Amino acid sequence: MRTRPVLIYDGDCAFCTSSVMFAERHVRPSCEITPWQFAELEPLGCTRERAEYELLWITPPGVIHGGAQAVAKMLLNAGSGWAVLGALLTLPPLRWIAHGVYRLVANNRERMPGGTPTCALPADRRPRNGASASDSVD
Repeated sequence: MRTRPVLIYDGDCAFCTSSVMFAERHVRPSCEITPWQFAELEPLGCTRERAEYELLWITPPGVIHGGAQAVAKMLLNAGSGWAVLGALLTLPPLRWIAHGVYRLVANNRERMPGGTPTCALPADRRPRNGASASDSVD
């Protein structure tokens, strides 16, 4: 069993990689950070489709948080002022707003600073309902 959370991101996306590098330098979460392309997803309880779709925070017991809630969990894990921001992102209505902003950015990441055409997730590879099963926005 793992003892540290795992942060999974898209290593082919320049915007995603830059964002994770920022988090490593400034937020400094206590976790393993790996691109999904190099992660053993099945033992983590995750699919390639989900990992391509959104940032993932996987707890040691195997609970998966995706998208904006993955960001919130990472911030909570980092402690200090970051934890306050992370806690706020878990509360309605900020949780709902964070989800919408995350989807907007993720769906347009090739247009973001540092993004490239490689960052674009083809429409046929996006989940149909627009939200992952475990990342509800209640």
